Amino acid sequence: MAEIVTVPPPPEEDDRGMQRPRVVQEPGKAPEKASRSDSGKGPAGFFSVYPQAKWVLAVVVLLVIAGTYAVWRYYSVRESTDDAQIDGHIDPTSPRVSGTVRRVLHEDNDVVAAGELLVELDPKDYEIAVQRAEAELKDAEANAAAAHVNVPITATSSSGQLAAANAGVIASEREIDSANARVREAQAGYEKASADLKRIAQLVQRDEISRQDYDSAVAAEKSAKAALDAARANVAMATGRTAQARAQAQSAETVPEQFRLTRARAGSAYAEVDKARTALAQAQLNLTYTKIYAPASGVLSKRSVEPGQVVQAGQPLFSLVNIDDIWVTANFKETQLRKMKPGQKVTFRVDAYGRDYTGVVESVSGATGARFSLLPPENATGNYVKVVQRIPVRVRIDKGQDPGRLLRPGMSVEPTVFIR
Repeated sequence: MAEIVTVPPPPEEDDRGMQRPRVVQEPGKAPEKASRSDSGKGPAGFFSVYPQAKWVLAVVVLLVIAGTYAVWRYYSVRESTDDAQIDGHIDPTSPRVSGTVRRVLHEDNDVVAAGELLVELDPKDYEIAVQRAEAELKDAEANAAAAHVNVPITATSSSGQLAAANAGVIASEREIDSANARVREAQAGYEKASADLKRIAQLVQRDEISRQDYDSAVAAEKSAKAALDAARANVAMATGRTAQARAQAQSAETVPEQFRLTRARAGSAYAEVDKARTALAQAQLNLTYTKIYAPASGVLSKRSVEPGQVVQAGQPLFSLVNIDDIWVTANFKETQLRKMKPGQKVTFRVDAYGRDYTGVVESVSGATGARFSLLPPENATGNYVKVVQRIPVRVRIDKGQDPGRLLRPGMSVEPTVFIR
């Protein structure tokens, strides 16, 4: 008898299009009631059907957690901003004296070295000023030499005048003494002659002596009287000469003041020499200022001078951009500065070249950028609105990263500070 083969029906599909396993009933066993987990409508049924899904889900959850931690870890140690640019020194090049431009040796964007000649002014006026200052110096030196020679001459002559005046006073006083002595002598002679005349007059009356002897006595008395008057006159003359000598001595006592005056005039002459030398040095210095040199190495910009132009002292001629000394100014929000401090490492990307550079936080500004604006905000009003401020942070660029000097002030950069 032939064996009967039973062909199972095709597997059924659920509402999601997945094949549902078909339960094959073994011969001799009653059919089992289908449970809720076997119906494929709950998670137990899904993971029962696909047990490997549990591991996949666990791996996904672990990856999400790990990725979240990595992102948090990455951004928690970094502070970034796109409000940043490269800064540098821009030196205005201007003349220190006025004059007519003779030559302009450079154009815009020329790279120059420190001390290189940029502009030359006409030096004629300043050369003449130097010559005039030299002549004034020679004149002052001649006057000083004459004043120096006059000092010892004045001292010698003044000393001689003083000594002569003092000697004249002494001599006149001695002459007075001598005249007084002659007066006393004449007085004695006059008194004797007068006494003799009185005795002779009595004798003449008694005719005891001749009339001739009487006349001789009278003449002697008159002669003695004249000698006395002459002696007294000599005393008066000697007294006058003494007064004159004392007046001359008093005048000679001003000799030290005259000597000091002469020395002061000599000192003034030497001061004029110093003044003339200073004027000459200034004139020579102004002559050197007719050549204007680059104060530093860099790139010239904003040329505003032409040959033949009359320029004034302090007038800008060029702007010199010093590209050897540049840094990054990053304007961070005030909420980003909590853990930021000098010395922290910085990386920044330059928009112009699309490459990264490194640096170090050098300093933090003393005030927000709004405080340095032309019109600082006034918050003491009823319309106050809190706005997050930005504070400039200076970043020093590590050396050796820009050998071609491609970085220029004003370029936009995006710095990232590692705060840990």
